[in-house]
Amino acid sequence: MASVSTSTYPYPTSFNRRPESISKPVRGESLPVPVSKPEIDLRTRRLATSVNDANAERRRLLDLEKLKQREARERKEEVNRKVASKKAISVILRREATKAVIEKKRGPINSKKLLPRTVLEALHERITALRWESALKVFELLREQLWYKPYSGVYIKLIVMLGKCKQPEKAHELFQEMIDEGCGVNTQSYTALLSAYGRSRLFDKAFSLLELMKNTPNCRPDVNTYSILIKSCLEVFAIDKVQALLSDMSAQGIRPNTVTYNTLIDAYGKAKMFAEMESTLVKMLSEDCEPDVWTMNSTLRAFGNSGQIETMEKCYEKFQSAGIEPTINTFNILLDSYGKAGNYEKMSAVMEYMQKYHYSWTIVTYNIVIDAFGRAGDLKQMEYLFRLMRSERIKPSCVTLCSLVRAYGQAGEPEKIGGVLRFIENSDIMLDTVFFNCLVDAYGRLGRLAEMKEVLEMMQQRGCKPDKVTYRTMVKAYSISGMTSHAKELRDLVESAEEVRAGMKKADF
Repeated sequence: MASVSTSTYPYPTSFNRRPESISKPVRGESLPVPVSKPEIDLRTRRLATSVNDANAERRRLLDLEKLKQREARERKEEVNRKVASKKAISVILRREATKAVIEKKRGPINSKKLLPRTVLEALHERITALRWESALKVFELLREQLWYKPYSGVYIKLIVMLGKCKQPEKAHELFQEMIDEGCGVNTQSYTALLSAYGRSRLFDKAFSLLELMKNTPNCRPDVNTYSILIKSCLEVFAIDKVQALLSDMSAQGIRPNTVTYNTLIDAYGKAKMFAEMESTLVKMLSEDCEPDVWTMNSTLRAFGNSGQIETMEKCYEKFQSAGIEPTINTFNILLDSYGKAGNYEKMSAVMEYMQKYHYSWTIVTYNIVIDAFGRAGDLKQMEYLFRLMRSERIKPSCVTLCSLVRAYGQAGEPEKIGGVLRFIENSDIMLDTVFFNCLVDAYGRLGRLAEMKEVLEMMQQRGCKPDKVTYRTMVKAYSISGMTSHAKELRDLVESAEEVRAGMKKADF
């Protein structure tokens, strides 16, 4: 496998910093004139040497002063970071204190005399954090206040939150309470409830609500209503339902907008339905619906993930010629596509372009290139990028750690896997089942079956449950090592896990 380190583009010391300024000649400064005399007397030579020594000393002092300034600046940044951290903690404590005050004041005397700002801020905080149970309790308190007046906007925000939390029954109850309190229902409130049904894949109820909206004055579905329902259907690949919705939109005289088309293009691309994706793009252009950067990124991702690099590059050129400027997400898609295709030269060209035009790397960018180096077996560059990532104060994620563990497992470096685990012990990174599955696979590849078994204990300590992938990976490792009894025991667990999965509720159509 080609090594990434052989690329024509060497990594700079920091991707997020501007290149060093090039010194320019100062106005009025004379350029050195070549001496025509064959000899220079000793006095002149000593004078030149003295001047050179003085210049060197001056440069050394300037470099020392720059070093001191940089160290002072870094110390100041560190102090500011600590101050910001303390402020964040203070904000959290104040919010918790507000919560305690609200709970304390729910007595018979003071419960109806809370300040509006106190209750509304507490409600907004819980809605934003998707803490639906706590949000509903604060909303009950809000409705008890003497100054409370029913407002449909608050209800709609709560219904949207409940939809995101997969609580369609609660969303329907709140919708009914909104009607009972005399709030006027409109297209936006109906769309919020329809979205809750769609997110939970209760499509029968969603389509029934759509029909109800058509027959309700001032509540007729709009392009946003249809786009939300189309997206929910595409997530379960219900293409026939999508086509029916598009036909219904046309019959209602509703034209799809850019969001609708982007939803279709992205879904068709992920399903590798390239003919449908291209025809949707052509239709989008024929209806004078302007594509945007989301359209470009979805198209590039679809072709790049399927290995159609040339088609991806042609699309990129066409979108650029149409005046659509790339974003950091665009470059991440290109890097990921080139990395998976093993085209490290073009990968380096993208990185060089990003550095030239000062695109700061995100955690997604680092995860992509770290994974690419790891899969290529270039551990030196992979580790360099990991150190650079931390020096830029970008916190590694589970994806980063999975790439490191996978690379060390493939390279036969169990000691370095231990180093990753020690790094985790000194961090607050939240681990998931996917990471532990990577760890199980790495130890299985290395024949470290004792360490592989210990991963199950680590998962229990971290509150992660093994899934069928965990057990299947362990079964494979035990079978290769000839430990048939262990393999059989775990195989039974895999079968029971599959039975549980088969009993999960499916979409209602």
